[in-house]
Amino acid sequence: MTILLRPRLLLGLLAVAGWLGISPAVAAQPAKVPECTVILDAATGKTLHREGTCSERFNPFSTFKLPLALIGYDAGILQDEHTPSWDYKPQFKAVKRDQKTVDPTIWEKDSILWFSRQITRRLGEKRFAGYVSKFGYGNADVSGDPGKNNGLTDAWLLSSLKISPDEQADFVRRMLAGQLPVSDKAYAMTKSIIPQFEAKDGWVVHGKTGSGWLPGKDGKPNRNRPLGWFVGWAEANGRQIVFARMQVGTDKAESPKGHKVRDRFIEELPGLMRQ
Repeated sequence: MTILLRPRLLLGLLAVAGWLGISPAVAAQPAKVPECTVILDAATGKTLHREGTCSERFNPFSTFKLPLALIGYDAGILQDEHTPSWDYKPQFKAVKRDQKTVDPTIWEKDSILWFSRQITRRLGEKRFAGYVSKFGYGNADVSGDPGKNNGLTDAWLLSSLKISPDEQADFVRRMLAGQLPVSDKAYAMTKSIIPQFEAKDGWVVHGKTGSGWLPGKDGKPNRNRPLGWFVGWAEANGRQIVFARMQVGTDKAESPKGHKVRDRFIEELPGLMRQ
């Protein structure tokens, strides 16, 4: 997005930049928004591609459905690809699109928030926090907003739980390597319900999107800073990689961001792997 400045304001900014010893060319540029792509070899953990703001933590939003699926299956709340099947209830206050009967496969495919909240409520605060801590997932903070007692329902949204793209990719690598404290069934079932996509050069991509916003100064969503995630793993010709892509937009018209980040990554992946 191009930012136009009035002549007097621009001259003023350039004058201040000169006084501070900043190059006018640098001062005239708009601030960059966060973006990262990180790709690791699944077997060795070797970095194959890393570009952008990859160590800074952000809210995971719906990418948290990946670890939550592992938790749900390990805790026995989820049984298989289609069990349990829970009916929508008005008290869930979901958007119209999500007012339907949902099973684990639909939950991941359509990113149904109320289904996530039914899992965490059945877990309870202590078990929920215990799993996230044992997973070493980001800052592992599921306390929620101060004074709101909403950790079970909102921690992974615009709240306390945050994770970096580097940590997202490492978490997926540890999941594929069976290095998390969950059952074999939890691994198998989670892998079976994560959405799958085809890319060029024979790549099969498994991943979860996430859409949200950066927080404003008041802690509320900054609608002009939509954030999108795509996190998962991919395979081709006997090779397996894990990845995380995160991008922040500069205009509310770019929302929801997650699907756009996913589609761009799937299109670019073959080229990135040929480099």
